[in-house]
Amino acid sequence: MKTSLVGLFLLFSAPIFAQLTVTEQFQKIGTVQEAQQFIDANKALKPALLKLSNSKDSSLIDKRLLRQQKGDIFSVGYVTYKVLEATEIIAYRANYIFLDGSSLTVPQVDSLKKLILQKATTGASFDQLSDQYTMDGNTTHGDTGWFFGIEMMPKEFQDAVASHKTGDIFYVDVADKQWHYIVKKTYDDQDKKEITVLRANGR
Repeated sequence: MKTSLVGLFLLFSAPIFAQLTVTEQFQKIGTVQEAQQFIDANKALKPALLKLSNSKDSSLIDKRLLRQQKGDIFSVGYVTYKVLEATEIIAYRANYIFLDGSSLTVPQVDSLKKLILQKATTGASFDQLSDQYTMDGNTTHGDTGWFFGIEMMPKEFQDAVASHKTGDIFYVDVADKQWHYIVKKTYDDQDKKEITVLRANGR
């Protein structure tokens, strides 16, 4: 009888001891793909992948998550989080006027650059100058929006914006493509952090 009771105890307790906590399971997850497998296999825990950025997410929990580093695991109440990816970048913003050197001569480009700079420095609205002179058909008054990385703007453009102060107006030439820009830096550089987080109910 004693032996059979011990056997029953082991039979029923084995799954309890074998079941990993959410934190222990999170410790084994290192990639977004592994996180997706966890999500698919654990629907009852209401797991989810969150993508957060310090430029738009501002709840208290979002702010706490954005202070974490890649690999960090922590719990708030009965919810556990793991930071799977974390990238920090510097974003820039400017307005520009684009001149196409493939359809203008070098003297025409130089003349336009001087004319536009003179108008900009004597009080003309850069937005209006962009609408009037830009040759790329943009509809944003030349506003780049926040950008980072050469996949968004040419390296020469990004490097020039990075090296100037807010309010500066300057030229940028991308010689190999015959692209010419008159640029006004419109905002201070912004440190931007983006993270991918796995969350699930449980600890």
